[in-house]
Amino acid sequence: MNHGRAAAVAGWMALGLAALPLALAIGNLKRLQAPKPAAIRPRMSVLIPARNEAANIGDAVACVLASRDVELEVLVLDDGSTDATPAILATIADPRLRVISGGGVLPSGWSGKQYACARLGREASLELLVFVDADVRLAPDALSRMAGYMQANPDIGLASGIPRQITGTWSEWLLLPLIHLLLLGYRPDALDHGRVDPRFAAGCGQLFIARSGAYRAMGGHDAIRASLHDGLTLPRAFRRHGMPTGLFDATALASCRMYTTAADLWEGLTKNATEGLATPRGLPIWTIILGGGHVLPLPLMLFAPSLPAAAAVACGTTLRLLLARRFDQSMRSVVLHPLGVLALLALQWSALVRARSGRPSTWRGRVYPAAQS
Repeated sequence: MNHGRAAAVAGWMALGLAALPLALAIGNLKRLQAPKPAAIRPRMSVLIPARNEAANIGDAVACVLASRDVELEVLVLDDGSTDATPAILATIADPRLRVISGGGVLPSGWSGKQYACARLGREASLELLVFVDADVRLAPDALSRMAGYMQANPDIGLASGIPRQITGTWSEWLLLPLIHLLLLGYRPDALDHGRVDPRFAAGCGQLFIARSGAYRAMGGHDAIRASLHDGLTLPRAFRRHGMPTGLFDATALASCRMYTTAADLWEGLTKNATEGLATPRGLPIWTIILGGGHVLPLPLMLFAPSLPAAAAVACGTTLRLLLARRFDQSMRSVVLHPLGVLALLALQWSALVRARSGRPSTWRGRVYPAAQS
């Protein structure tokens, strides 16, 4: 095949790989809605796992306690914190707050967050369970609107919202907007209501709401005890038990600053990558899909310009502009989108190589054995 024909084939391939996620995202964005407030005053247990969260826990609990139009209990599990987390919690004088001591020792086969959430789930007493990370800040009407989503969708056992991602450093605004790209651009069933196929189930581990009866019937966090990626594994566990899951827009309901340094971001995203894209079978395919649709069009335009290559660039740019506008993302991430996808793929390959070489993951001072996919 000569150079010109190869470039033409590459251009058409890039166009197909760029147009598909744009089409899926347009359809998903039309259906992804911010929920309305609950029609009936809900009774909600808000469950927060906390391990060395002195920088976050005070504000996180204060935001929850400021919630409007809900009957509320707030349970925080102090998971063996060695910083000021317990002292900060002790200063909060509100009868709706209960602090549980986790001791910091994990049973065999558990990850820290899942064990903390399992204990919190067993202690919760109200009808709706909200699992929220300590770095998430809820708006005063967030809980009422999340409960409204569950009231409007009575078949759903578990739902997840994607908070507005606050990005301060270059690594954050380069990589974190890709959460929305993957959830909305590559999952045709991302917003399916009434289906229980676990293959397409996913959510955001920062913010979950579940019906207590459904949660206990499917085994709760015990069902995903070893997982480091509950954003994928918890919805899939619900669906394996025949319970539909849902996804809603939490941009106006919550915000989250996950990481503040490039090192923490890399380690945090790497630790759970092998439960997502970074599998031996899946990652080569994802490399072609993501690289071909989001990275290849730009060099094609520079070195072998053609109408398909230009259209592929336009598709990718349009998709990122739509997501940035809807979810309040940095325009810098749009301009440098191909670089962000390259960084994502490098992270995924690094995670896969580390897992296959047997090197463990570390997070919050704990070491987890390498996952063998």
